[in-house]
Amino acid sequence: MADFLKMVHEMGVGFFGPLLWSLVWVVIKVVLLLAPVLFIVTYITLAERKVIGAMQVRPGPNRVGFFGVLQPLADAVKLIFKETILPIKADKGLFILAPLLTLVPALLSWAVVPFSPELVLANINIGVLYLLAISSLGAYGIIMAGWSSNSRYAFLGAMRSVAQMVSYEVSMGFTLIPVILITGSLNLVDVVEHQKTWWNVIPLAPMFFIYFISVVAETNRTPFDLPEAEPELVAGFFTEYSAMSAGLFLMGEYANIVLVSFLGALVFLGGWLPPVSILGFIPGLVWLGLKAGFLMFVFLWIRATFPRYRYDQLMRLGWKVFLPLSLFWIFLTGLVLQLTQGVRGG
Repeated sequence: MADFLKMVHEMGVGFFGPLLWSLVWVVIKVVLLLAPVLFIVTYITLAERKVIGAMQVRPGPNRVGFFGVLQPLADAVKLIFKETILPIKADKGLFILAPLLTLVPALLSWAVVPFSPELVLANINIGVLYLLAISSLGAYGIIMAGWSSNSRYAFLGAMRSVAQMVSYEVSMGFTLIPVILITGSLNLVDVVEHQKTWWNVIPLAPMFFIYFISVVAETNRTPFDLPEAEPELVAGFFTEYSAMSAGLFLMGEYANIVLVSFLGALVFLGGWLPPVSILGFIPGLVWLGLKAGFLMFVFLWIRATFPRYRYDQLMRLGWKVFLPLSLFWIFLTGLVLQLTQGVRGG
């Protein structure tokens, strides 16, 4: 894949000229990156219904296309052609902008996600910080949706969601600090290459567990889907949304699930590195896809298994359990590294 992109790049420079080709090349790379991402986002909805159906001993979607494979496309067509309803007293500008502000950061984050040492759109030295900064912008879209809807249900759902996202984003960020301490770099390629001896999940197993539970909560997934909470708040922050505007919120949620699954695979599970060297003949992109796919499956598995938390249980888990434990592990990691370096220096 990298050789193919290099060949296309060399051909384009001669055809367009250096300056114009630089712009065209960036657009091509963005399209090649986002097309598979949007495909996965579309079809993870089908996978979710199939997995939950299998766990509940029912077939799931099986009418549209072969074994229901065209169901996501049918859903997309339905949402596109449904009427978008704008509440009379809503703030129209913010109401329309909110779904975009939820989806766009989830797509922008992919700019620094590496699929191999060469296959990355922007291999920057602060990739981890970029991801944390961009992913935090999604909270603004949710709060804007609740505020602009002029609905108490939507506003309460937005308040719940933002409080939940902020709470668990703190824990998620702290779980990445021991990885940065061990690696000595904020570059995601360096983080993966540092795991050639052993994956980070081995010395940092509690951090991996906290990371995964935190991202489940941050993406508002069951059993932490309290911002939606249908029995209490109708549909939470997007109660007043319909048609494709509601679809953009759902796309943003699933795009975040795919993103945090790939990030977890890169940071804790060795990324594109095989579990044993004897399996190195399998392309690294396949290993990365399998690891991220397993984490996405666990997202769906959890939804089919656990009941919803109460809100006080949710906040207690984030602030009184995960936060102190992650802070302790940061201290422990720093202490072990300092002692190890001291012994080597002696």
